[in-house]
Amino acid sequence: MSASQIFVSNRALGYVSNHIPLVTRFIKRRNENLVVTCVGRAFHTYGCAHFSLLSVSIQLEADITCLGADTFHVYTACGPLIQAWRRGTELKHTYRGHTHDVHLLLPFGPHLISVDEASTLIVWDVKDEDIYLSLNFQNKDFHITTILHPSTYLNKILLGSEQGKLQLWNIKTSKMIYKFRGWGSPVTVLEQAPAVDVIGVGLADGRIFLHNLKFDETVLSLVQDWGTVTSISFRLDGRPIMATGSGSGHIVFWDLEKRTVASQLMNAHEASVAGMKFLPNEPLMVTSSPDNTLKMWIFDLSDDGARLLRVREGHAAPPTLIRFHGSNGHNILSSGNDSSLRIFNTQLETFNKSLGRASYNRKASKKKGKRLDTHIMPPITNFDSVTIRDKEWDSIAAVHRGLPVVTTWSYDKLRMGELKLVPDKLKPKNYQSFVPPMATCLTVTNCGNFVVIGYSTGHLERFNIQSGIHRCSYGTSTAHAGTVRGVVVDSNGQVVISGGADASVKFWIFKTPGVAQFASVAMEEPVAFFSKHRESSIVCVALDDFSLCLLDIDTRRLVRRFVGHSGQLNDATFSPDMRWLVSAAMDSTLRVWDIPTGQLVDCFKVPYACISLSFSPTGEYLATAHVDNLGLYLWSNRTLFAHVSLKPLPNDVDIQMLELPSTTQTASSVGELDDIEEEKDYQSPDHLEDHLISFSSLANSRWQNLLDLDLIKKRNKPKEAPKAPKAAPFFLPTLPSLNLQFDLRDVEKGDGAIKKIDLNKMIDNHTAFGKHLVECGKSGDFSSALEKLKSMGPSAVDLEVNSLFVEGGSSTLLDMFMRLIKFVFDSNKDFELGQAYLGLFLKVHGEAVATSSQLSAMLVELQTAQDTSWNRLQHRFSYCLSIVETLKIN
Repeated sequence: MSASQIFVSNRALGYVSNHIPLVTRFIKRRNENLVVTCVGRAFHTYGCAHFSLLSVSIQLEADITCLGADTFHVYTACGPLIQAWRRGTELKHTYRGHTHDVHLLLPFGPHLISVDEASTLIVWDVKDEDIYLSLNFQNKDFHITTILHPSTYLNKILLGSEQGKLQLWNIKTSKMIYKFRGWGSPVTVLEQAPAVDVIGVGLADGRIFLHNLKFDETVLSLVQDWGTVTSISFRLDGRPIMATGSGSGHIVFWDLEKRTVASQLMNAHEASVAGMKFLPNEPLMVTSSPDNTLKMWIFDLSDDGARLLRVREGHAAPPTLIRFHGSNGHNILSSGNDSSLRIFNTQLETFNKSLGRASYNRKASKKKGKRLDTHIMPPITNFDSVTIRDKEWDSIAAVHRGLPVVTTWSYDKLRMGELKLVPDKLKPKNYQSFVPPMATCLTVTNCGNFVVIGYSTGHLERFNIQSGIHRCSYGTSTAHAGTVRGVVVDSNGQVVISGGADASVKFWIFKTPGVAQFASVAMEEPVAFFSKHRESSIVCVALDDFSLCLLDIDTRRLVRRFVGHSGQLNDATFSPDMRWLVSAAMDSTLRVWDIPTGQLVDCFKVPYACISLSFSPTGEYLATAHVDNLGLYLWSNRTLFAHVSLKPLPNDVDIQMLELPSTTQTASSVGELDDIEEEKDYQSPDHLEDHLISFSSLANSRWQNLLDLDLIKKRNKPKEAPKAPKAAPFFLPTLPSLNLQFDLRDVEKGDGAIKKIDLNKMIDNHTAFGKHLVECGKSGDFSSALEKLKSMGPSAVDLEVNSLFVEGGSSTLLDMFMRLIKFVFDSNKDFELGQAYLGLFLKVHGEAVATSSQLSAMLVELQTAQDTSWNRLQHRFSYCLSIVETLKIN
């Protein structure tokens, strides 16, 4: 049994790169350069032609510690284990031999060189997976930090150390050829220059050296002002340019002929430049960073500087709120702690978009860049959106942490809007004694024209989202005595519902400002937040005591209450059909509540607490965001493709852990889909209890129209009489003669005898059902006769009932059939069949029953049995109706 009965891991969105440097490889068959980036326990492959995601590897056993690539393979190291992959997804080779985590990989022709944290160097035979050579270094003397194969140096590798020294080794003879003194600072980067014998050396103190290995001479020394050199790359299209990356995210381009700085790329990344590569024979450069971005730069400016050409990015800081946008369930709006608002597509990674970062002054922010921008606003903590006005004006409104200002965003134009909504009465008059209020919650009306905002001071304000004009305030002075923590507007735009820290939910007339609420509901605890379902009149009210209540807007009453979480509630969402309520809390659990029954039907734990979740409008996915995780996680709704029987869970249920989805479906998740146990359909017993009445399982068409069968046949009778078909031509054999004579010798001649028919035998002759009915009457068990009737169609039943009695014949079959009906009523089974057969019987043979004293007496017994069954059923109906009416009144 899986941890969740409803949800199964699908995949993660929004992951692009991390601190592991990227690697590039050229595929001759595609005539394209590929870029490989690491995303934790998997790696992504991007094509440089369109910068699109080509493949995603399977989820590996542990986090990837380093990457390597050549023309044929991509090499990954997960701890001490090294693996070789073809086409990004097919595992071809596995190399085992290290005892410590591997942190360096270098493809070397038919060999692979790996170095672990203990400075053990192993040379592997790629095809045979055997160890060709093993060298052990002492970390205190020579801790290997980087490795390089100098061009044209056959069978030789260059090692850089934390002590600042370099060593040149011949791996064929396993001998050290030369030892370089170094520069007294740890070597962080070694890169081959376009010139033979010259390499670029980057140090931890920011110095950069171009060193000639053949003569052990420094050709050029440079100093980077931004600290540690994290990456070095040389242009390979004929320009004498070297690029160096820093830990602060800046990139410096050096003109090697003039020995000066050619240009600088400030704030290329928000974090360090982990990987940087120039593409061969092209003015293009790709960079990666722990800020979860992969960028391609092109050198086509007038000063030969770089500009951003393409980018693949996700959140640089964990998301704060996610919501599906639109009715097709393809796009997710996500706000993050990096103050950005993004769109993630559930179908194609290329459709992911960024709406930018929130800024007090967008124009000034563009000039200064991300890192030096002083106009960046705090992260978005809450937002709401509608789709009806996407093409006309801003359709998203957002609340920022600690600010009274509410910003608007355009989904259609993919940018932040110009409006900043704040009422005049909340603007500061005296900055020295002014305590700024904070916008805490908001909602956008279904018409897309208004936004209602709640504040920490208890104010509740309404703005026009198109013009930004303040329209009205709710309440005489404030709407609530404390912070407004939740606000929604009903689907018709007539009522505003607000909830606050004063443990009250108030109802306001949308178009009537400045008056007291027309209704109020007192809650047991302060309101934490609201969650709404736009197509219904139900609102979820989360309370500070970790409980959730469902409030009916129309009746203004609490209709459900769910208790079970043991931590602060973070978010809740409704399923599209309003069947379930899914909630998440800081106790790291997700719970699914069945709204009609008020029961907990599913529950599972996750490794990191879920801070936001949203159900797809199509019911296909549940999207979640978690603490300290940059990605968004999709969970498939299993009930859409398999039969799942949900049962109420007890309060002490053992909650199981469910791993977060990976960037691709893992083997376990695929197996989980395949191994879904198909539950057997529930087979109801023929009869539950003796004092209850059971119906048959026959279709209504088998018994409902028995009384009207003659009318149905008359209605279906064709209007024109059927015409006889034309006689088909035929030929009779003839005799050979002059006159035409037919050959009738083979025609059998009849004997001319007249058959006598005994009418008495025909009258006494019963049908097969009639004979079986007589036999059942002798034993008193009519079960088999009833089964024969149930197997017949309506016309066959009508024929058998009409054949029970012929005028002048015996009434034995009539008596037996009435006993059959009494047998049905006494058994409390097939109640509706008994009624239908009795009605047809009385319609056909009512006169015969009335003229027979024996049959009339039997009819009285039959009526008594019927009344007994019906009175018992009517008593239970009345009891249930009384209970329902009592609950409605109370």
